[in-house]
Amino acid sequence: MIGRTLLEWGMPRLRDLPWRRTRDPWAVLVSEVMLQQTGVARVLPKWQAFMAEFPTPAACAEASLGDVLRLWQGLGYPRRARNLHAAATTITADGWPDSLEGLLALPGVGAYTARAVLAFALEADGAAVVDTNIARVLARVEGRRLAAREAQTIADDAVPLGQSWAWNQCLMELGALLCRPTRPACAVCPLEGECAWRGSDPITDPAVGSAGVSRPQGRFEGSDRQARGRLMAALVGRAVAIDDVAPVMGREPADALRLVDALVAEGLCVRDDLAVRLPS
Repeated sequence: MIGRTLLEWGMPRLRDLPWRRTRDPWAVLVSEVMLQQTGVARVLPKWQAFMAEFPTPAACAEASLGDVLRLWQGLGYPRRARNLHAAATTITADGWPDSLEGLLALPGVGAYTARAVLAFALEADGAAVVDTNIARVLARVEGRRLAAREAQTIADDAVPLGQSWAWNQCLMELGALLCRPTRPACAVCPLEGECAWRGSDPITDPAVGSAGVSRPQGRFEGSDRQARGRLMAALVGRAVAIDDVAPVMGREPADALRLVDALVAEGLCVRDDLAVRLPS
């Protein structure tokens, strides 16, 4: 009953997103990696530019990591670009895995991303994804905080046979459009009759603290993440002289070099005695 109700509500309301028009596993993987911790509006132009430049895993693998990082600039969290480049290299060499275990073996691919490729590209039966929107819906419908494994099991058991793509997309859309973190639109929710919480009391919202539900990020202004981002943005156009690293990052010299060393260790840039630059 829930399956039919959700699909009838959701399918006519799905936003027209370009990665929803394809079952190409590479296009799906790129979209899912980009959408981690980044909103749809920022991802749209970057996904289109990335797919135009690197339409296949082989095209990405043949490019330098520096070129991938240049195109990635503006999305943040550049480790995702590094991992995507490494995954493209593995896929080009070994082919596409078609199982959860095989997808999990790809560099940087975790449980959510692996299941997203299964559901949205391969349309595998029983493949359920649990992103922050779906985790919030599940906790509220169940009326209690859920552990990660429990949330995944509930999601897996709920997928109607032959409907993994549609079910996951509709449940994700429900969380994004109606079952929002604050001021959920319970009165028009198609699952209102099945929901144990029903927006009864924000203080007792079971989604708060439930596994998979996002929490507010730490302050960005003045953070290491901001300083790292400033340097990575500068490196898109040119190498940065060692003496210029601290002012570019807005940090004291010793602190700036600490952050540079961390970026080098992560493979996101290289340095010598004179300058820092993107990997070749």
